[in-house]
Parts: sequence; C-alpha cells; structure tokens
Amino acid sequence: MAKPEIDEITGAETTGHEWDGLKELNKPLPRWWLWSLWACVVWAIGYWIAMPAWPLVSGYTEGLLGYSQRVSVTSALAEAKEAQSEFLEKIAALEVSSIKSDPELLRFSLAGGAAAFGDNCAPCHGRGAQGAPGYPNLNDDNWLWGGKLEDIHQTLVVGIRSNHDDTRDNPMPAFGRDEILTPAQIADAAQFVLSLSGNKVDTAAAERGKEIFAEQCVACHGEEGKGNPELGAPNLTDRIWLYGGSKEAISLTIRNSRAGVMPSWEGRLSPETIKQLAVYVHSLGGGQ
Repeated sequence: MAKPEIDEITGAETTGHEWDGLKELNKPLPRWWLWSLWACVVWAIGYWIAMPAWPLVSGYTEGLLGYSQRVSVTSALAEAKEAQSEFLEKIAALEVSSIKSDPELLRFSLAGGAAAFGDNCAPCHGRGAQGAPGYPNLNDDNWLWGGKLEDIHQTLVVGIRSNHDDTRDNPMPAFGRDEILTPAQIADAAQFVLSLSGNKVDTAAAERGKEIFAEQCVACHGEEGKGNPELGAPNLTDRIWLYGGSKEAISLTIRNSRAGVMPSWEGRLSPETIKQLAVYVHSLGGGQ
C-alpha cells in the first residue's frame, strides 16, 4: 500500500491528483456544513409533504396541512373591507363637503384617495400630480372647471369630453382649421394673448390681435382674459399654460383648438372612492 503523500506547505494529505503542478488536497467539508446540508434536505422533504409544492397536470399537491395562500389573502382582504366598512358607510351618507369636518374620516379619505389616485390618475397627472403638457398640474390654484371640493368631485364624476351625458365640454373653435381666421390674424391674436401675461410682444401685432380677441374670444375668456370656470375657459393672464405658453404653442392652440379628454369615473370607481379621490386632490395644495 502506497504511503500517503503529505503537502509540504499545508501539511495536509493529498489525493494523488495533480494538474499542471497543482496537487489536490484531501480536505473533506466541515462536519457542521454537512449536518446543515442534510438538515436542509430533511426540512425540504417535510415541506414537500406538508405544504403545497409540486405542480401536476391539472393542479398541484395540496400538502397535508391544506394551506392555501389564495385563501389567506382572500381572508385578509375580507377583514380589511370589514374594517373599512364603517368609514365607507359614513362617506356614502355624507356630502363630499362634509367629510372634512370629521378628522378621522378625513384621514381615512386622504389615504384611500391617495391609493385611488396612484392607481387611476397618476399615469396622466404624474405620481406627484405635477401634470405634463396637456395634463393639468393639480398642485397649483389654476382650475379650468373650478377648484372647490364640489367642483372637483363633479369633474371626477362626469369627466371632460367623456361619454357621460353631463360631461364637462365647451369646445374652443379651431379658428385656423375651420377657416374662421387667417394665418396672419392667428399670429396677431397669439401676440395679444401673450401680452395678457406680461410677455414681450410685437406691439403693433398685439394691437391688431386685441380687436380679434374682442370679437372671437371675449365671450368665454372675458374682456380681461381671466377665463370662466363655468365654461372651462382658462385664465390667460397667469402664465400657467396647459399646452405650452410659447408663441408657437399658443398659435397652434388657436389654429387647431385642443380637445383633451378625462374619463368619467362614475361606474368605474365606487361613489365612496370618488369622494375620497376628490378630497385627496383638493388637499394637494391647489384646491380653492
């Protein structure tokens, strides 16, 4: 029987295997590691038997304990709904304007409204409700259809240019596309609109545009251009622009009009959720 070879550096026995001058040492794994391995194997086998584990052709092994995560989640959701039911019943019975008078109900509504906003409104208005071109910033105090709590609630219910029978809609004419104004008149009108918010403009063009504004735009935007929430006509004096405040953007709006759409949430969300959403949006800082 050959005498075992001992590595000179480590003092450990070798296996006799050598690769390019490197000798393999005969050093087995620590016992604690082996025991841990076998304990994991035993635990895994027990888990397979006790818990749902293996997929089958038409189902899965249910395990001796009969545990179901689906049942667990369903039960947790039922408990959550039961806990919320008291608050939801109060919200259903109250006008949206009365919710703020109850501090506990207000906290519940803000939490529920924030969740509903993230699920339904954030894709357009942004997670922080900061908006984007064509999508209003809900944090400022500029509201096309009014920023009071009741106004916001109504907008959520009926939408804007939606399929709701009472939707908010007051279309602006497409002055260029419908050939109501010439390109030169549109350019002059854009200069006057820019002047309303204190921008530097071509004075002569703005003076010509003032006459066009008086003839075509005053009915909705008012003589001073401050808008009319009852008609959804924006304030043109505050430098807050939904589609951009450059001369080019304003000219494009005058030429082709704008027709942004917000869906009616009636039927999509429960009446209680819509009220919570209205309270949340009103609380963002721009509510009137």
